[in-house]
Amino acid sequence: MSKTRKLVFMALLTALELTIWVIEGQIPAPIPVPGVKLGLASVITLTAMAALGRKEAGIILLARILLGTLFAGSPAAMLFSLAGGALSWAVMAALIGAFPEKLLWVVSVFGAIGHNAGQLLAALLVTGTPGILWYGPALLAAAVITGVFTGLGAMYLTRALRAYTGRK
Repeated sequence: MSKTRKLVFMALLTALELTIWVIEGQIPAPIPVPGVKLGLASVITLTAMAALGRKEAGIILLARILLGTLFAGSPAAMLFSLAGGALSWAVMAALIGAFPEKLLWVVSVFGAIGHNAGQLLAALLVTGTPGILWYGPALLAAAVITGVFTGLGAMYLTRALRAYTGRK
């Protein structure tokens, strides 16, 4: 893939991830636990990691976080997004090659757990209240459920992209 084509593809994925993130922000939380979201934008991050590489996926994620919080967030939202996104990315980057593509959902589950752990740690640092860790079990359960869902989405999207481009 040429540099120009790769850059255009990364820009397209960034726009798609940002759009999904904005739309998801309008969807009510599936359960009444602060911080629980479906995490649909992570479908794009994981797909980018599988199709383009770790670094490129990190750039797309960082661009989405910066643009998303610039347009629809706050400095606090940026802190939580960066903490969750960075830990999620690091976990997925460490695991992406350890599992075959048909188990991409496993990578997603661990990424979702990392995301929730990062946000919980950021909340702990901001509030200084250890009691906030009581959200941990609910966030873990939510991460497993949403991670499977988004991981399957990323797996099928990655397969569709490979079929479309004729790449293995």
